[in-house]
Amino acid sequence: MAAYLCPPAVIHGKHAVRTSQIVDEVRGRHPNSAWAPRIDGIAASTGIETRGWMLPLEAAVAPGSGSGLPAAGIGPAREALADDGFTEQDVDRVITALEAIPAPQTVQERTAPAWSAVQSYGERAARGALQIAGLDAADVDCLITSHSTTPALPGLDVSLANRLPLRSDVLLLPATQWACIAGTRSLALAADLVAADPDRVVLVVIAEALSTTYQPADDTLESLIVRLLFADTAVAAVVTGRPRPESVLRLDAAWHHTLSGTQDLHRLETREDGTHFVMDRRGPRAVQETVTAMWEWLRLRYQDDPDSWHPDVLLAHPGGTRVLEYMEETMPEGWPSGLLRHSRDSYTSGNRGGAAVFDIMRRAYDAGQKAGSRAVLYAAAPGLTATALEGQWL
Repeated sequence: MAAYLCPPAVIHGKHAVRTSQIVDEVRGRHPNSAWAPRIDGIAASTGIETRGWMLPLEAAVAPGSGSGLPAAGIGPAREALADDGFTEQDVDRVITALEAIPAPQTVQERTAPAWSAVQSYGERAARGALQIAGLDAADVDCLITSHSTTPALPGLDVSLANRLPLRSDVLLLPATQWACIAGTRSLALAADLVAADPDRVVLVVIAEALSTTYQPADDTLESLIVRLLFADTAVAAVVTGRPRPESVLRLDAAWHHTLSGTQDLHRLETREDGTHFVMDRRGPRAVQETVTAMWEWLRLRYQDDPDSWHPDVLLAHPGGTRVLEYMEETMPEGWPSGLLRHSRDSYTSGNRGGAAVFDIMRRAYDAGQKAGSRAVLYAAAPGLTATALEGQWL
């Protein structure tokens, strides 16, 4: 399967949003919610103090351009009120009051600016990855893209094909629904592509504006947690079938796993006011099942050398601290501590979804990961589905 990965380019959201800002905004909007007395403790438990967004917090909480008037408009509203016995003076007062009520942002108002930012950030990441690899846009044979929270058709693949620009014969492979698994699964697909043709150059670009799931009107505990977790990031990397001077990681094997009957645990829902990320409290337990299955895959892969083999670095995006803790608790006996240090470091500035594994990989690279280090990459996503890769640092 051998595929060679150059260091990724990582572009963080330029707007620093502090947890204290989110707490103040949510507390002011939902002072009587059941979880309001616990909000400070809940926020502290995430371990996240600041995250980067492509757009400022003010953009997420701003009212829409409409008003509280019914969608039918002023005329039909007047007629309905008059038919119900309101006097003309009362109708005027009601219409004035309704016009003064700001409406929530629509899907278009919320998504359009984020989609514009996703394209811009994705282009910057793509150009950065090509520069790191010592290649030009003309060298790219295949482009794999993912962006789950800003639905668009055409998508990021076609946008980048025009922005970079790429050759007209480049194979475009958009994967907008991979979400948190985009990092590992895109690399597994890229590895298959270069295995079929070692001369292929594959560019992977993932750009996620997860802040679009920040929904001010939601007052559930799960919605509060979503507000606190997500960060916006664009990442990109070049994968080749032959080693290059710039290559830093060789990918040797991939593993995929899907849990039946778990498709409703984590999901995106598009409503009239935008995209909502819905979480079920059973989710972390289901993710833990994929971790257990991954340990078994590695055990079988190295069953002839069970006592001496272990990874030297584990680049894992499990979605939250509870699963990171579970991974540490269930690692095979004898594995060294600290394998998840870069994963934990990445998470302190937010959950980056599909971009997370590339960000974690970049942190390991910047920290000077030693050549010869054995690496395992892992991610789980709504579905619940997981992909892991195993390889060696070059």
